[in-house]
Amino acid sequence: MPITKVTRNYQITIPSEIRKALGIKEGEYLSVELRGEEIVIKRAKKKWKTFKLGRKLTADELERISEEAMEEEMSRVQ
Repeated sequence: MPITKVTRNYQITIPSEIRKALGIKEGEYLSVELRGEEIVIKRAKKKWKTFKLGRKLTADELERISEEAMEEEMSRVQ
């Protein structure tokens, strides 16, 4: 069983054999859950909206993207 250390900033590194086995990539989001005395880390199921860097967006574009994301989220909840 791999062991990892908690840093002074309370961060941990997921051991490489576990990352490789699960296909976890840099930049992915993970959810953290407490189950009694255990910490459970899973891939976050939420799809995060991202914007391409280097491209300026107008206020109208940002509002449209935000509305689309909200509608998409509401359709998943129902």
